[in-house]
Amino acid sequence: MIVYVNGETREIAENSHVADVIADMGLTGKRIAVELNKEILPFDQHGAQVLQADDRLEIVHAIGGGQDDSFVIAGKAYHSRLLVGTGKYKDLEETRLAIEASGAEIVTVAIRRTNIGQNPGEPNLLDVISPDKYTILPNTAGCYTAEDAVRTCRLGRELLGGHKLVKLEVLADQKTLFPDVAETYIAAELLVKDGFDVMVYTNDDPIAAKRLEEIGCVAVMPLAAPIGSGLGIRNPYNILTIVENANVPILVDAGVGTASDAAIAMELGCDGVLMNTAIAAAKNPVLMASAMRKGIEAGREAFLAGRMPRKRFASASSPIDGLFF
Repeated sequence: MIVYVNGETREIAENSHVADVIADMGLTGKRIAVELNKEILPFDQHGAQVLQADDRLEIVHAIGGGQDDSFVIAGKAYHSRLLVGTGKYKDLEETRLAIEASGAEIVTVAIRRTNIGQNPGEPNLLDVISPDKYTILPNTAGCYTAEDAVRTCRLGRELLGGHKLVKLEVLADQKTLFPDVAETYIAAELLVKDGFDVMVYTNDDPIAAKRLEEIGCVAVMPLAAPIGSGLGIRNPYNILTIVENANVPILVDAGVGTASDAAIAMELGCDGVLMNTAIAAAKNPVLMASAMRKGIEAGREAFLAGRMPRKRFASASSPIDGLFF
């Protein structure tokens, strides 16, 4: 016969008890509350209450309160605002452990020719970082022309079975690894027209960031400092201006060195932070990944809370009225 459990139909045997349904749902012994046909059913009656056809059960438990604080990229919601790369780790096991400790849901990977410096039979990165668990974000690291970047994205799409989300970066030179903004515009336009969802690395120029948004990029990723430098956010007011003028997610990319840098980015109102070297080059990458996760969370909460205004002079925390001397 059919009964309704939490608004959905469920087929059960004749003469089934409420406790049978609870057991089928794996909830036996759990702290739950049950309502039968809009009447509370006490716990001690679960085993005795026989269900009839079309009975309606509501089974509830407690969850954490608060509002959902996810952000959306290309139509998909993410709860972790920390995005991580996969380079520079000592081995794939350290890579796996650090990414797990970070809590990241989006993981960037570089696209390279197979068998370069790899022993036959050696595990592939995607064997360790499963696309079933993470959103894999192919990036165009190492590309210095729009043409090379577009080719790399198309290979990444083929590699991941039609995956459209990519991270675009077109570099200007090997010393600074600053973006070549002119080439980035060209590549972004070509990729958007080709149906890609483009997350784009750029400098901390509010004009360039807005232009890339207008081209159709789904997220804009201004640098905090040069890639791999660990210098932290050099131009916070530029980042703030980019955030204030944006209609797409803004994620700081490159230059973060430690958890306080990540927190500052989030306090400015950024939607997230992407990093690799800051974690992989730490003395203890797994512990640093955990620290970065907490820094992101703390910075986000501070942004939502709204910091106190800055004041030039002191302001007593305790009232001075009623002093006895």
